[in-house]
This record gives sequence, C-alpha cells and structure tokens, in this order.
Amino acid sequence: MTSLAHTGPPHTRRLGTGLVFLFAVTAGSSAGAMYYLQPLLHDVSREFGVSTAAAGTVISATQVGYLVGLAFVVPLGDFVGRRGLVSGLVAASGIALLASAAAPGFPVLLVLVAATGVSAAAAQVVVPWASALACPDERGAVVGRVMSGLLIGILSSRILAGLIAEWGGWRTVLLVAAGLQAVMAIAVFAVAPRSDPSRSDPSRSDPSGTRASYPAVLASILHLIRREPVLRIRMLLGSLAMAGFSLLWTSIAFLLAGSRGSAFHFSDAAIGLFGLAGIAGALGAPVIGRLSDRGHGTRATYLTWGVQLVGWALLFAGGRSVAVLIVALLVFDFGLQGAHLSNQAAVYALDPDARSRITTAYMVAYFLGGVIGSLLGGAAYQAGGWGLVCGAGAGLAVAGLGSWAAFDGASAVRAARRARAPQAQ
Repeated sequence: MTSLAHTGPPHTRRLGTGLVFLFAVTAGSSAGAMYYLQPLLHDVSREFGVSTAAAGTVISATQVGYLVGLAFVVPLGDFVGRRGLVSGLVAASGIALLASAAAPGFPVLLVLVAATGVSAAAAQVVVPWASALACPDERGAVVGRVMSGLLIGILSSRILAGLIAEWGGWRTVLLVAAGLQAVMAIAVFAVAPRSDPSRSDPSRSDPSGTRASYPAVLASILHLIRREPVLRIRMLLGSLAMAGFSLLWTSIAFLLAGSRGSAFHFSDAAIGLFGLAGIAGALGAPVIGRLSDRGHGTRATYLTWGVQLVGWALLFAGGRSVAVLIVALLVFDFGLQGAHLSNQAAVYALDPDARSRITTAYMVAYFLGGVIGSLLGGAAYQAGGWGLVCGAGAGLAVAGLGSWAAFDGASAVRAARRARAPQAQ
C-alpha cells in the first residue's frame, strides 16, 4: 500500500470560530448519541420488565461499543482522511439510533446501542483533528472548546431526551437523535476541510516508503503506552474520572424518579433538565485548558480533583435538597471536565504525529472507567441508595487525587536526581 501524500507544512493559521463550532457540535452530537436513554432508564426498565441493575447495562453496552470504536477505529485518524472517516461514522450513528428505536426486545436493544457506541467514536477522531489543525499557542483552548462541546452534547442529550420522552416516549427520542446525526454527517462532509495525515511519523511507514499495516498501527499504541509515563498516569486519572461521571449520571435518574424511597418524584422532562446544571459547570472548564497552555498543568490537575471531591460531598447533601443538588452538579461537572481537559492537554503534547493513537490509548482507559462506573451506579443504588453512590464516588476522587500526588512526587524526585547528577561528575 503506498503512503498518503504529504499535505504540506504544519498548520499556522488560527482556526475560525465557525469550524471550531462545527467540531464541537459534531463531537457533542456523536458522544451524546450514547446517552439519550440514560435519564429514561426507568422507562426502559418498565417497558421490558427488567431490574434497575439490568437497565443500567444499557449505558454499559453503549460504552463497551465505544471502547471497541476507540480501540479499532480512532487510530485510523492518523492514517486516513479524517473528513471521510468522521462523516461516515456520524452517518452510521444515525442508522444505529434508527434501528434502536425499533428494538423489539431488551437483548436486541443492547446489541443496537453497542453499535451506536462504536460509531460514536467519531467524537474522538474530531478532538485530535481539531488539535492538529490548531496553532500551538491556541491548542489547549481549541481542544477545551471542542471538549466542552462534547460534554455539553452528552449533558444536552439528557435534557432533549427528557423533554421529548414526556410526550413521545423513549423510542421517539431515538428517532429525533437519528435525524440530528444525519444532518451532522452532511454538514461535516460539506464544510470541514480535507485532512489527510502527515507522513512525518516514521512509525507509519517502513524503509521502502510503504504505509504501515493496520496491526502495526495497533501495536504502535502499546509502544506509546510503554514509552510515555505521562500517558500512563493520565490514562489512570481519566478512567477514575469517567467512572465517577458514569456512576453519578446513571444513578441520579433513579434518585430523581423516586426509586428506593427517594424524596424526589420528577417527570422525565424534569429529570432531563437537571443536565442544565452539568452544562453550566462544563462551560467554565475551558479555563483549565488555558491554565495548561500557560504551563500550569500540574496545579490544574490538583485543583480539578479537589473540586470533584468537594462535588461528591455536596451531592450527598443534595440527596434531599434540589437547590443543593443543582449546585453540586455545577461543581462536580466543572471538576470532571477540567480534569479531562488537563489530561488531554498533557497527552497531546507528547507526540504531535501520534495524536489519534494517543487518543485511543487515553480514551480506551477513560471509557473503560465509564463502563465500570455505569455498572457500579445501578448496582450501588439498588444495594444502598444515594448514600452508597456518593461514598463510592468520593472514593474514586480520593484515588485520583492520591495517584496524581504520588506521580507528581516521584517526578520531582527524579528531576532532583537528574539535577544533582552533573554536579557529582
């Protein structure tokens, strides 16, 4: 297979606001496609006659599919034209959503939402695409805006789902989502620039100039993980953060619907509107991207994990107060999104020619945490209610803060040893 043509010098012009917005909306609609059913799990549970814990596997199945897409589809972003790859994946997402809306039974629904998850990997092709097109001094901010769009898409999908389900049911929600993906597929193909990958990474080709095989592409991801300690710690932090995110948003639907003696008894529309609090928190998070651009990534990481821990304490207190719960969601989602942006700023700086494969490594770990968190959310709420959910979430935040402190301390020790070595000679 001959190698792709080199596209010229690195991008030096700043990205236009319209293109960044398109990337943000594409990432948001693609990632959001996985979560339309999350605030409606109680409706799915009733229609198919399954338990709370079983209904929670709908989100887990979607995230397993997403993991497959991250592992086997996203790496192609370093080797094929991203415009065609993203528009094709978004179109496939629409088809999967359309089929899910017609699912005759719970097992079939699980298979179809897993397919939706695979195609939702388009979101993680868009992020490194935007990073590659951005100037170095705006990269953190651009990635921050695109990632805010991604998280806002996830949270907005819950709002849209609640409002539509109030009058049309969960199947209508999926039909509307399928139409949105069709529109986005057309928009990406018509508006986004052609973006063929650079040949500057020698791991992409052999000495004869032929392009690396697909198995070699996948093997290079493992090489990156072994080579980069920063990537490894950020993968761990990402998995813990996403576990907490999925734990919260899977279990909160049951809390707000009144399960297990909850003080709340909200409608589908009202449950969906709680996503507004998460959106407001996420909108403030790009400040973390700017901090990373200015060289304060270590402090930003400490800050975001501390905020998440405070968020879990507030979430526990919000179990019986709507006002406190809303504040808690603002705080928690700011911390979560900030931690994610800090991680991405750190890993994208490692190897500019391997951003899609770095994205695969990081996001596989990230959404593996999401699978665990969504399974834990349904099971924890069924076993011990909201208190157990918040206790588990706080434990995840403590683990993240402690892991980063240990890594930061070890890095400081190594740096001090390197500084002393020339003096000893």
